[in-house]
Parts: sequence; C-alpha cells; structure tokens
Amino acid sequence: MSEISNITGVVLAGGKASRMGGKDKGLQELNGKPLWQYVARTLQKQVTTLAVSANRNIATYQASGYAVYPDRLADYPGPLAGMLSVMQQSDAQWFLFSPCDTPFIPDCLAARFIEKREASPVVWAYDGERDHPTIALMSRQLMPALQDYLASGERRVMVFMRQAGGQDVDFSDMKQSFINMNTIEEIQKMQRHP
Repeated sequence: MSEISNITGVVLAGGKASRMGGKDKGLQELNGKPLWQYVARTLQKQVTTLAVSANRNIATYQASGYAVYPDRLADYPGPLAGMLSVMQQSDAQWFLFSPCDTPFIPDCLAARFIEKREASPVVWAYDGERDHPTIALMSRQLMPALQDYLASGERRVMVFMRQAGGQDVDFSDMKQSFINMNTIEEIQKMQRHP
C-alpha cells in the first residue's frame, strides 16, 4: 500500500454549533438522516478507514462503528484542534477532513486532492469563489507544526494551511457540492417536501 493510499477520512463534528443554538450540528437531520452520515457515506468510499471528530453525544457517533476522537484541547478551540486530536490518536499517514455540515461533498474529493497535491503537505477545496480549508487532505507530518500553532493561541485554519505551504484544489466545476448548513433554517430549506 502506498503512503498516499493510507488515508483516514474524518468527519469533523466537534464544534460548538453556535449558529444552531448550540445543538449538535452533525445530528441535525436532512431528509430523515443526520447530516454527518451524508459526509461519512461519501468519505467512506474514498478512504482506507473512517473516523469522527466529536465532543458531544459520543456514544451516538460510536454506535456507527467508526472510531470517535474527542478534542484533547479544552473549550472547543476550533476545527484545527479536532484535526490535531485525530492525528494524535490515529496512525494514518494522510487525513481527508470534511465538516459534518457539508452533506453534498463529491465522490472525487480524494482522487482530485491526490492528483493535485504534488509536494504539498496539505491541500484544500476551492469552489471558484471561496476556499474551504476544513475540506482538506493533510499529511501527519504537519502534526508538530499544528501543535505549535495551536499552543501559540492561533486558531485560523486558512492561515495555518498557507503557512504550512498548502495549496487549493479547484472544484469550481462542482460548486454546489460545497454548500454548508450552519443554521436550522438552512437545513429546512434543503428538506424534500412531499
């Protein structure tokens, strides 16, 4: 197995979800299925193993049979903390991250990231208008730099990835795949109505 084929897919479901009134965003249902399960199903087809980064309702996520990794840093310090915690608890060489609120991510994420990553330790999705730094393929070699970055009090994902020499990967041909749902109202708009 080549190093790049040893990929752990990670559903990022550990945030505060402040724009959802503090509800566990990953467990909010879209057309009868929790958001995180859409992401898990798509990632699972593209990776060696799958895991969930979660800080609440851990037993609910564990019931899926996937490994569940809570943050090792206190107070929900953001997606980078979830990414670091997964790296610390898994022995994979590469991690394909996606937040739980992006249920339409494409089946070609890993393939396109691998194709474009060249010598970069991290690549992320760009939809033609904006970057999606939490939809990313990251090498475990970034773990020490990420630890130092978070220890310094920094939390900005895009800043870290640019400092690490990362690059974006163009998904402008599938912009709709990167719609994310930050509020209950956004989820309700996407529900199928009979």
